[in-house]
Amino acid sequence: MTAPTGRRQDRASIRFRAATGDDIPVCAEVWRVAINDYIVRLNQPEVPDDLSIIQRHYRHLHATDPERFVVATQDDPDAPAGERIVGFTVAAVRQRVWFLSMLFVLPEVQAQGLGRDLLRRVLPADGDGMARATATDSAQPISNALYALHGIVPRTPLLSLIGNVQRPGAFAALPSGVTAVPFEEIVARSNGDGHRQLARTVEALDRELLGFERPHDHRYLREQDRHGWLYLGPAGDALGYGYSSASGRVGPVLVRDDLLLDSVLGHLLAAVEPRGAFIVWVPGAADRALVPGLRSGLRLEPFPLLLCWDRPPTDFGRYLPISPGLL
Repeated sequence: MTAPTGRRQDRASIRFRAATGDDIPVCAEVWRVAINDYIVRLNQPEVPDDLSIIQRHYRHLHATDPERFVVATQDDPDAPAGERIVGFTVAAVRQRVWFLSMLFVLPEVQAQGLGRDLLRRVLPADGDGMARATATDSAQPISNALYALHGIVPRTPLLSLIGNVQRPGAFAALPSGVTAVPFEEIVARSNGDGHRQLARTVEALDRELLGFERPHDHRYLREQDRHGWLYLGPAGDALGYGYSSASGRVGPVLVRDDLLLDSVLGHLLAAVEPRGAFIVWVPGAADRALVPGLRSGLRLEPFPLLLCWDRPPTDFGRYLPISPGLL
């Protein structure tokens, strides 16, 4: 597939098809070009050229939800395959929740209904009982209006906390009797059944507290550089879990009681030394993570995202998501 050209295009020759693995680098470039097209006008720095992280994200979703990964192509006789990708969308279904991960269109084919047509190809059928949700940029009113037309309405901000902890005392210590046990330790101390035991515990927490299971996403996180901890109560009962990483990405975090978010986030930020800065995605409802995070020296990035849904996909007062692209 050829890279974006920047020329204004007629959409008469646009076609839609399922994405292939070979399309993923081009979709990442479409994402970069589309993002830069509006953030530069807002005096924000451009997206870096290294798209390896977003490509890993796309490959994961292509593996779990191939039928919901769709590209829009346009005839191009100069391209090797006679077509080029001008837009794409991908959504993830996790049991009862449909989540729109990405929908991007090149600037030269925008304002022609292409985003609407892409969305229509991955939306679940009306009346199927699924919660529909997404995270959008607050600086993109046209996209927000498109999703709201389908009932996926902006409900709460999704805030990006970035930086390094300057004042660790801003976070509460883990309550007496609560211990943080690394996933690796749980696996190692079990009699050959550690991976299955850990998976059962995490899935039970997801099922009860999050409202849906997502074992493929947990495997994906552990295959990356994220390390998990299980938080156990005095009687050994699971109170929640959280992930942190040397790359600085923190989350997901899920706790049984929102009062634990403060101390759990503090533990995750102290447990790993990042190569650069931390980044934590915090829903506006999770003030017990947001307030101590800001007091610790982390700062808010400008232009918050918006969590949108037609009915709540989970309780965001006790949950920090993986990223804006995957609950």
